[in-house]
Amino acid sequence: MLNIGIIGAGRIGKVHAESITYHIKDAQVAAIADPLMNEATTSWANNLGINKVYHDYKEILKDDSIDAVLICSSTDTHADISIEAIKANKHVFCEKPISQDLAKIKEVMEALKGSNVKFQVGFNRRFDHNFEAVHNAVAAGKVGDVHIVKITSRDPAAPPIEYVKVSGGMFLDMTIHDFDMVRYLTASDVVEVYANGTCLVNPAIKDAGDVDTAIITMKLANGALAVIDNSRKADYGYDQRAEVFGSKGQVAVTNDASSTAVISTSEGVTGEKPLYFFLERYMASFSKEVSLFVQAIIKNTEVPVNINDGLQPVLIAKAAKKSLDEGRPVLLSEIAF
Repeated sequence: MLNIGIIGAGRIGKVHAESITYHIKDAQVAAIADPLMNEATTSWANNLGINKVYHDYKEILKDDSIDAVLICSSTDTHADISIEAIKANKHVFCEKPISQDLAKIKEVMEALKGSNVKFQVGFNRRFDHNFEAVHNAVAAGKVGDVHIVKITSRDPAAPPIEYVKVSGGMFLDMTIHDFDMVRYLTASDVVEVYANGTCLVNPAIKDAGDVDTAIITMKLANGALAVIDNSRKADYGYDQRAEVFGSKGQVAVTNDASSTAVISTSEGVTGEKPLYFFLERYMASFSKEVSLFVQAIIKNTEVPVNINDGLQPVLIAKAAKKSLDEGRPVLLSEIAF
């Protein structure tokens, strides 16, 4: 039985703790830490059978019985805690992004050199049943050579302005998933980015120096083209779609809904709206990504999302921001790393 420590007891930390407890048979959450740990969170943890509850995550790192850690703390702490965990010889699952600072990601990469630590980055959408089906079809050659990738990703509501001010911008906190998805679906790296963005949802987002609506086009190393469209607000729900078109055909997936029921009457034909929140849409994917992390440790195999997979979307996001600021296509080779 693998003993896991969770660092960060916020929303995503709780999701992982419950997922491991209820759905992953080869691991257990042995400890959890959060500087804001309170009586309610402690009671929640105890009810899951987690008896080691700390304010200081270092208590987890110095516990020899802990095999691996899930880093679910604030983004600005991910890299430093990752390095500490690697030095403590703990396997690491780090929520995305590893850091908004490329120099910090490089430090983590250096820390991993020569170690036996497994390091996985939390890009959970790779493990969604829809996107996996697209990936598998492309990998099996069903669509032939990839020519065009289209990804639509629109949130049901814009985040609070307080979050926007510290998020690193839409490309780093939202589109980063889509940048990863382009690489995942095509098995190819991005070489050039052109981003166009504006504010159509909330003028306060513009005042905070960000955009809430964007279209990003990319050239890939395999010659394919990709386009992502983003919005911070889709009134009808969480809009998550993808299509890959190639020399032999195309594969596409649409949104998940609470049911596939379609009502047809004299007044018209209606169906269910997409699921509204990301936890509804992607809950199963959170379980699967951690399950595969656990299996990589137990079987001593490669993790499915490695540190380079964590690095590349940040590089693309930096290129997209540079493109938006300068109004031109930007090569990834222009982003210093």
